[in-house]
Amino acid sequence: MKKSPIGIFDSGIGGLTIAHALKEKLPNENIIYFGDTEHLPYGEKSKTAIQNFSKKITQFLLEKECKTIIIACNSASSVAYKLVKELAGNTPVFNVINPVVAEVVKQCAEYNIGVIGTKATIQSNIYETEIKVLCNFAKVSSLATPLLAPMIEEGFINEDISHTVIANYLSNPKLAEIDHLILACTHYPLIHQEIKDYYKGKVNVIDSANIVAKHIAKQLEKNNLLSNSNETEHHFYVSNYTESFEKSAKFFFQEDLKLEEVNLWD
Repeated sequence: MKKSPIGIFDSGIGGLTIAHALKEKLPNENIIYFGDTEHLPYGEKSKTAIQNFSKKITQFLLEKECKTIIIACNSASSVAYKLVKELAGNTPVFNVINPVVAEVVKQCAEYNIGVIGTKATIQSNIYETEIKVLCNFAKVSSLATPLLAPMIEEGFINEDISHTVIANYLSNPKLAEIDHLILACTHYPLIHQEIKDYYKGKVNVIDSANIVAKHIAKQLEKNNLLSNSNETEHHFYVSNYTESFEKSAKFFFQEDLKLEEVNLWD
């Protein structure tokens, strides 16, 4: 069981930022990653559609005998977490929202907290709801930033186009008074530094990928599920393969990898 893989899924390649952070934190673990490239981005899909996609992928990861499942997508985490947990039974399931909320409240409950993410994530109001469960006097300001994920997917990072789009969003009056900013999309760690540069140290930009990886490592250790194997094997699956996507995936994971196409909807 300990040597069984960690299963991770996302609508595309954003979740590879979580996979990479986990690999750095837990170098002895095997990873199976599924990117639902056929249906990306989830942030523009209906709640029902996201839930249906998540169910299919969860079944795939369970068939691969994953010892735990990580929903490495804020949109899916916000609308499909409970459903995936029910489907997974005794297999532990993690989302990318609760670990970040717990860390943020611990660090900065007395301050104004900003949240940026996809339309699905922001419309779900999940971050404000979860933050106020732990700290009902925290002020939360949320803004949908739908152009950021496709911009990152296309490789527009740290150049004039990305500077302009980021500045346009972050100058929105909704975020005018914030002290801390949650990057509520697993794509966004790749523009973490650009966002920090925009704020010039005046806002604490929260690194969600490392927070999530740290939380999962702690839980796996607590449940006695950590692998001590020196030989690891990682598999990366997508529902629709393209060479350009594989190139982008290598950039996201920051290492060489090979994608295998699997259509779960035939």
